[in-house]
Amino acid sequence: MKLIFKIVILSIVLIFGCTSKEKKIVQQKSIMNAAYILGNSEYLAISYGGYRATSRDIQPTITELKEDLKILSAMGIKILRTYNVQPKLPHAANVLEAIHQLKKEDANFDMYVMLGAWIDCLNAWTNKAPNHNIESAQNEGEIARAVALANKYPEIVKVIAVGNEAMVKWAENYYVQPNVILKWVNHLQNLKKNGALAKDIWITSSDDFSSWGGGDELYHTKDLESLIKAVDYISMHTYPYHNSHYNPEFWKTPNHLNNLSDKEKIDASMLRAFNFAKNQYNGVKNYMKSLGVDKPIHIGETGWATISNGHYGANGSRATDEYKQGLYYNYIRNWTNKQGISCFYFEAFDEQWKDANNPNGSENHFGLINLKGEAKYPLWSLVDDGVFKGLTRNGKQITKTYNGDLETLMKDVFVPNTDYKR
Repeated sequence: MKLIFKIVILSIVLIFGCTSKEKKIVQQKSIMNAAYILGNSEYLAISYGGYRATSRDIQPTITELKEDLKILSAMGIKILRTYNVQPKLPHAANVLEAIHQLKKEDANFDMYVMLGAWIDCLNAWTNKAPNHNIESAQNEGEIARAVALANKYPEIVKVIAVGNEAMVKWAENYYVQPNVILKWVNHLQNLKKNGALAKDIWITSSDDFSSWGGGDELYHTKDLESLIKAVDYISMHTYPYHNSHYNPEFWKTPNHLNNLSDKEKIDASMLRAFNFAKNQYNGVKNYMKSLGVDKPIHIGETGWATISNGHYGANGSRATDEYKQGLYYNYIRNWTNKQGISCFYFEAFDEQWKDANNPNGSENHFGLINLKGEAKYPLWSLVDDGVFKGLTRNGKQITKTYNGDLETLMKDVFVPNTDYKR
């Protein structure tokens, strides 16, 4: 009888133990939604493109994507931003499948996606004049594909972003009016209500700070007001790097700092750049609140390039180098983590397709890791800490740029310049 009693007690313990573990897993899955992940400093975000060649016609393989995802996971990255789901560019779908496979291989692998749907206007990217008042016929299919992928990978896709810099006027090749973005945001919100899309997935649009009302009043329209009320959160972009050329007042060294050393001038300039980004964030926040709206605002993009032979290089604003990138990255990460803001830092790896005919163009060099598999200055400490041990990219171990020699790096760092021909 004693033996039978012990067996019964042991069985009960095992049953309840298993049930408890299963409940815990279910509970963990249930809270892994956008509301929990966004703004959570334990879930660092980044913008990700895995392209390694000079053309997007050469798509990264699932194996290559998994290689990248392991590197990003080692860095503490747990949510990625992708940009489109166009039929000829299966990158985002392959990223989702790569994450799915890694989760199957390792139950502890933790990665989620902000899935972008590309939106543009009629005649965008053609030899015809773009019609910014009429949307492209491709938009409907793009939204449908994003929905299909979100439903196929509900454990991974936590956000759908309608458009990328699709409303800002300087995107002359493709921008649309806010009513187009509003139309598709409302469509997705209705799918959530009807059960055709997960109710806890968040819908947004990722655009320049000015497009969200944080700058020029020409953007302050009724449609924008409606859009701000329709999205689950605002995803805004801020780029002091580009403004070092286009809006350089903050970049010029003030007269009262002229007695500083070159390094002190550089350090002071990067603090001003950081404050510039904060001011743009607060501009969006203030406009939103002026409408009586109070919802999260996260940073969908911000970043700093490390090579430029153009506006931002040695003959331009001299904003470009790894030292400045490191200062900006640390400033923006520390601030957003403390403030409960997700920052999809742009970007994880250099991508050379962006300006394929100009290898030293800045657009090719925003990554934190270059195409040689070298971690740039912002990540040197992670290399020292052994974070990338056992991980490779294109068969190469992750090492430090400049062989980790800061003195050598600093030879490529110049004091900011605003006195040059524009």
